[in-house]
Amino acid sequence: MRRRAPKHRVVVVGAGIGGIAAALRLAAAGCSVLVLEASDAPGGKLRQVRAGGRMFDAGPTVLTMKWVFDDLLKDCGTCLDDELALEKADLLARHYWRDGACLDLHADPGRNVEAIRAFAGDREAEGFQRFAADSRRVFDLLKTTFIDATRPNPVSLSWRIGMTKPGALFALKPFSTLWSVLGDYFSDPRLKQLFARYATYCGSSPYLAPATLMLVAHVEQTGVWIPKDGMHALARRLVDLAAGLGVEIRYAARVETIVTAAGGTRVAGVSLSGGETVPAEQVVFNGDVAALAQLLGRPERPRRGGNPAQRSQSALVVCAPARPQGVPLAHHTVFFSDAYEAEFDAVFERRAPPDDPTVYVCAQDRTGGGVAGPAAATAERIYCLMNLPADGDRHDYSESELDRCLTAMDRRLAANGLVLRRNRQAQVLSAPDLFDRLYPATGGALYGRASHGWMASFNRPGARAALQGLYLAGGSVHPGPGVPMAALSGKIAADCLLADLASTGRFRPAATAGGMRTRPATADSSR
Repeated sequence: MRRRAPKHRVVVVGAGIGGIAAALRLAAAGCSVLVLEASDAPGGKLRQVRAGGRMFDAGPTVLTMKWVFDDLLKDCGTCLDDELALEKADLLARHYWRDGACLDLHADPGRNVEAIRAFAGDREAEGFQRFAADSRRVFDLLKTTFIDATRPNPVSLSWRIGMTKPGALFALKPFSTLWSVLGDYFSDPRLKQLFARYATYCGSSPYLAPATLMLVAHVEQTGVWIPKDGMHALARRLVDLAAGLGVEIRYAARVETIVTAAGGTRVAGVSLSGGETVPAEQVVFNGDVAALAQLLGRPERPRRGGNPAQRSQSALVVCAPARPQGVPLAHHTVFFSDAYEAEFDAVFERRAPPDDPTVYVCAQDRTGGGVAGPAAATAERIYCLMNLPADGDRHDYSESELDRCLTAMDRRLAANGLVLRRNRQAQVLSAPDLFDRLYPATGGALYGRASHGWMASFNRPGARAALQGLYLAGGSVHPGPGVPMAALSGKIAADCLLADLASTGRFRPAATAGGMRTRPATADSSR
């Protein structure tokens, strides 16, 4: 009986969302996939911490673009709704300003128009309608030409959109900042603050980020989901599905070096901190690209953490049991600073904690409706975040400095109507120095490069690295940061790898029908 050849093996470094997505795609195509993860759990930035005896999501808390995961899971014959208990939020987010002025954004666009009309008047409601239409147009223009595509350059993007459609290209407003363009729609500074905040979703300043980021408004309008068991459950479920396809995942397996061959021109495998070498002709690296120089034995280029001036922001994240008093919280609630521009000046220019930070609060026990939750006398799981500079490789945050940041956060919450009685003995703090240790060579930057300037999106690396056989995934590469974007980066990396293998004739990806593999890997897959 003829012995069946082994499948083509690929090593994935990192079990973040990008790495898991790549592993799923590759395994469904017939590859043998080994995922090496340095920590003891999957998810990367979708991490959990234990505070007061309860588990908290301590990373991203917003799930959008569900279609990304539905498309990915077609290869497994399933969809996200069948794998994860999800609630679609009716109330997208609640927003507070000084003295408790409040505006809710809803999943229903009509309700948003009326809410803004009641909050700021007819002119602002009309401006919101124009803004919503334009943000949708930007998203529609970029969805297939940029977001869900291999990294273009400005010329190729223009061709994809259509050189004969100058109006469409003009609609992207690439040479204007988000903050300046918002003045075309809103005169109320509070509304400019609210919609400018979308720049922070990629770790950037709205005063420097391009206006194309207005597309985030449409992304949220099309759906925000709350996983019943938390965001970390998404990573866990994707890992389970990958294991069902035969993916091997090893935890506590820290990769120290990407091994090269042929005079340093192509990948030969990876070496682990314990001394083991794992051979592989293809490696998907799901980590921040700032770490690549050290992994490739080139620590001098670029220097550790890259250029600090190009880093996205970091954060102070506080997870603690707490009893909120005052204004009611939604699952997602934002408390805006009185000094918005000074906040970003502190983070990106002075490289210092802002004196008056905007504070994001995630009440993790509350539902999509926003007001249901534990009784007032019961401590609930509260996550708070303020923006900080990505200086964790150069600066250790002392207990006194963290206390000053917590005081600034509490002062802002109180000014906007919330008193948060936090259990300080049980709280868990994550600051830029911890994030730098968790995500090496980043300085704690949580989003790769900042999206500042019209070329920012084109400056992110694509899936194919210069080193033959090395592919890149994660929030620091195209198409950018965020949970669904990281998943797309993994899918794109896997597709590039499979296309390159197919072009050599050494491997033929398994065909699929209804998401299920219809033929086994052939003898051609042995190399």
